[in-house]
Amino acid sequence: MLCHISTDYYSRIERGTGPQPSAAMIASIAQGLHLSLDERDHVFRLAGHHPPQRGPSSHHVSPGLLRVLDRMADTPAEIITELGETLKQTPAAVALLGDASLRKGDEASLGYRWFTDPALRRAYPLEDQAVLSRVYAAGLRDVVAQRGPSSRAADLAHRLASTNDEFRRLWENHEVGVRPPDVKRFHHPQVGHLTLQCQTLVDPEQSHRLLVYTAEPGSESAERLALLTMTGAPLRAT
Repeated sequence: MLCHISTDYYSRIERGTGPQPSAAMIASIAQGLHLSLDERDHVFRLAGHHPPQRGPSSHHVSPGLLRVLDRMADTPAEIITELGETLKQTPAAVALLGDASLRKGDEASLGYRWFTDPALRRAYPLEDQAVLSRVYAAGLRDVVAQRGPSSRAADLAHRLASTNDEFRRLWENHEVGVRPPDVKRFHHPQVGHLTLQCQTLVDPEQSHRLLVYTAEPGSESAERLALLTMTGAPLRAT
């Protein structure tokens, strides 16, 4: 279940009677078993594949971050890449933010969707949207500077600047270091307005971030968040 494969297929792999697992299947097994990067690479070689690249472009989450996430089943938490792609979510995060597994390609990047999907912004107060636009544009500029002109980040920036007027204006400002607000405000269609604190834990080796959303104890947002966690109603399927 952790590896998203059937027990029969997994048993055949263990017995050596099944087909050679694909690279995608090995990646799923390595992640489901919470393998370290060295262990993951070893399994790839045993299966006759070249190990995936390490670093920021890797989608393999470290066992440490996964163990922390596993302890937060009733708390909205997610692990994201430096481009804002969600790799893992708790059930509470799915209820709050939507099912990340449904997002493919460039749409997996929150910063990219912010400038290309107007429906995304309906979950955020109008007065916060200008600041968030600056955050996403400046954040992408920082990643482009780190990863270089041939990186995926640079490709996203080029395409956004070519197609989106708002992003192009912000990009031309050359702003960097715009920090996201610690307080996140959402409007959820089922439970209403939520004011949440967002804490971040960074894995320096992979540049992955664990984001944890909490509400002040005893507040109205805490009551609404608890209700949302119990009902499991997703914000929107994007």
